[in-house]
Amino acid sequence: MSIHEQLRAAEQHLSQIDPVIGAVIARHGPCTLAARRREPFQVLCASIISQQISSRAADAIQARVAAAFGAKGRIVDARLAGADLDALRACGLSRSKAKWLQHLGAAHSAGALDFTRLRRMDDEAAIEVLDALPGIGRWTAEMFLIFALHRLDIFAMDDVGLRRGVSLLYGKGRALSDRRTLQIVRPWAPYRSVASWYLWRVADPFTETWA
Repeated sequence: MSIHEQLRAAEQHLSQIDPVIGAVIARHGPCTLAARRREPFQVLCASIISQQISSRAADAIQARVAAAFGAKGRIVDARLAGADLDALRACGLSRSKAKWLQHLGAAHSAGALDFTRLRRMDDEAAIEVLDALPGIGRWTAEMFLIFALHRLDIFAMDDVGLRRGVSLLYGKGRALSDRRTLQIVRPWAPYRSVASWYLWRVADPFTETWA
């Protein structure tokens, strides 16, 4: 089954088991998670940039980094590796994020990141490998698995947008506990990544980073 066929199956499954998320699917239409090819390195850069900030802020900062250290809208690994720290910070990055991007650019340009190997790993094994890189924790690894590897059963508990989406849909805007959130999302398996895509539409319909 192709990824597009899997997405249609996911939409049907989610609509059948959860009328609330089903209504969101009906409102926003087909999931475009696999509509465009995302380069793994670009996804990791976007994930680091997006940590702990809004989607709109992340979109703006990523665009500035790509303009200053990229080509044709893509961030270039070697240019990141050799970037001046202050020049990176001028794009809106914290000092920590600037250093992490430098390290990521150096690792990728040197061939130390094996994305083919990561594709062969199961979710938890891939997360463990990515988590060992500076600045890449579990949330960043989960974003990579969803958007670069198209893993369809990931729900990032630490994602602010996802938690906000769940609270809006199931708690009338009131923040829900981890336990209650897990109770809501567990039935979405094996398509929790697809449900997450729709939750991002609820939390911030104008986001470009995770479109």
